[in-house]
Amino acid sequence: MPTYNLKAIGVVPGAKDFIDIVLSKTQRGTPTVVHNGWAIQRIRQFYMRKVKFTQQNWNEKLSQILDEFPKVEDIHPFYADLLNVLYDKDHYKLALGQLNTARNLLDRVAQDYVRLLKYGDSLYRCKELKRAALGRMCTLMKRQGPSLAYLEQVRQHMSRLPAIDPNTRTLLLCGYPNVGKSSMMNKLTRAEVEVQPYAFTTKSLYVGHTDYKYLRWQVIDTPGILDRPLEERNTIEMQSITALAHLRAAVLYLVDVSERCGYSMAQQAALFHSIKPLFANKPVLIVANKIDVRKMEDLSAEDKQLLDGMVEEAKRISNGGAAAVAGDAGDEEVLLAMSTLSDEGVMEVKQAACDRLLNFRVEMKVAGKRISDVLNKIHVAQPKPRQGVAAGSRPPVIPAGVAEARARRAGGEVKKTERDLQEENGGAGVYSADLRKVYQLANPEWKYDIMPEIMDGHNVLDFVDPDIEAKLAELEREEAELEAAAEAAGGGEDMEDEDEEGLTEEQAADLKAIRARKKVLISEHRSKKNSHRNQAVMPAKLANARGRTSDAMQRSLGALGIDASKAAERARSQSRGRKRERSASKAPSGADEDVDMEGGEKKKRVHSSKSRSMSRGRSHSLAEPRAGSGLKDVAQRNKGIKMADRAQWRMNKMAKVGESDRVIQTKMPKHLFSGKTPGHGTRNRR
Repeated sequence: MPTYNLKAIGVVPGAKDFIDIVLSKTQRGTPTVVHNGWAIQRIRQFYMRKVKFTQQNWNEKLSQILDEFPKVEDIHPFYADLLNVLYDKDHYKLALGQLNTARNLLDRVAQDYVRLLKYGDSLYRCKELKRAALGRMCTLMKRQGPSLAYLEQVRQHMSRLPAIDPNTRTLLLCGYPNVGKSSMMNKLTRAEVEVQPYAFTTKSLYVGHTDYKYLRWQVIDTPGILDRPLEERNTIEMQSITALAHLRAAVLYLVDVSERCGYSMAQQAALFHSIKPLFANKPVLIVANKIDVRKMEDLSAEDKQLLDGMVEEAKRISNGGAAAVAGDAGDEEVLLAMSTLSDEGVMEVKQAACDRLLNFRVEMKVAGKRISDVLNKIHVAQPKPRQGVAAGSRPPVIPAGVAEARARRAGGEVKKTERDLQEENGGAGVYSADLRKVYQLANPEWKYDIMPEIMDGHNVLDFVDPDIEAKLAELEREEAELEAAAEAAGGGEDMEDEDEEGLTEEQAADLKAIRARKKVLISEHRSKKNSHRNQAVMPAKLANARGRTSDAMQRSLGALGIDASKAAERARSQSRGRKRERSASKAPSGADEDVDMEGGEKKKRVHSSKSRSMSRGRSHSLAEPRAGSGLKDVAQRNKGIKMADRAQWRMNKMAKVGESDRVIQTKMPKHLFSGKTPGHGTRNRR
């Protein structure tokens, strides 16, 4: 039985789009130029090719649609009934049948007009036959517009259906609306099903997955079912009926014992008994939900009787299935209680349902006919009892040496192993082995000494003072005493007076001026620090406008008795730039001397014998080679620059930026773009 990926079905275009797609492909995929001077056989072949190409495109497109849509007879009965419920099986098959008929008619039309084109006697007649053929094909496809639109709607809805595997391990949640199926689904899986306090919030099947015993389980949340005849149920309810009828799953019938769902216990019991034929050959569990509102002990006698009736019926159904093979289905617990609000009992329900389903699937395989093929390949060897020895009467034998060693170890005579210590001290994961006890040192007392931590060649422990806390406390106590003594003596002014003792009048005046200036600088700095974000940054060229000149520096330092003339002279020399050596005595040999008259004085300009042009001077650097570049002097560096320029000149000659550049030298080669070739057709590649 093939499985279908409903999400992989391609888009079904509308009739108009379908025609545009096929005719456009015909125009692009076949020759477009025909001449009246050609031989009539060549003209016939030209138009026959267009008709056949169009018919082939129609056939491929329609065959793809028919193959991708699932066939009702070939898929699992669950999907077949679901298609019937959602889309009406007759309408669905009728739409696919119309497309199949249209495909056959298109093939017949193309065949008829190709036969007529074989006898076309002129270009005009062949062209009209081609137009008639394509026109009839388009008319046929226009009539399939409603079928194509219907199939596109079906495809869109199918792509949104959940991927349900009918053959895997499945838990199926069913019951009246608003009894807590979606809430339980959210607790068991990571699916986020909408939960609302009103009926029919869930309108379709929802699928989630959970893990139990290293196996993946499928959990299906079904819409609520009402207790009424089958022919009166709507599409939403019929989805649940279809899942119950065809899926081999563990059925969890949820009962709202609080009756807050809007339905009484009698109504829920009646629904269970009305749909119990759908539970045949399936493990069934009765799950009492919302016990946080109403405890099981608080149920009335009538409600308990209704629950007991459902439990007995569930056991009877389970005994009628494959569980009867083992004979223990009646002993298993069928009635379970939980609360999805407080999570009480939810995991217990999951475990019970999964265990029931696992046992059910195993028993079904054992009861089936295929198990004999497997059992024939399995041989279980059974040892035969020896003569004089009764079966099961042989106790375990421990060698005497092993028993003696165990006794001595238990008494402390033998050194205990690490395994013994581990078992005595909490077991694996709790016990931590002591590795220091096996250290072999000169003095065994050193085994548990603190190991030195070495940093920068020094032992960190040598710089650790164990009494640091006491010493810090002593220092703080001394500072507190000194501060108390200073306050008792009259504050900080006396301290300043002590500093001024032994100074002359001039020194005292200077000290007072320095302190005043210090206060001014501190206040200016604090004001700038607080308001610097609101001030514009002054460029360096405006420094003179702010008084930051060499003369101002000289005056301020001169007032303090510091000679700043040399600093000002150095600043002036640096601001003028590098000064050339203009002494004639230092000129190199072979240099020429030019004499200019300026202000009655002679100035000599020394020109290097190594003159360079402007362009070469730009490419060559006057700086020394960078360290690590492998060039020992400026000459080698200039030589390298010349070699690089020469290599790039070759690239430029080939119109390339670099060696890896891809360039097309001739945009339109004449041998590809020059007219017809005499006697051998044309250069037209279409």
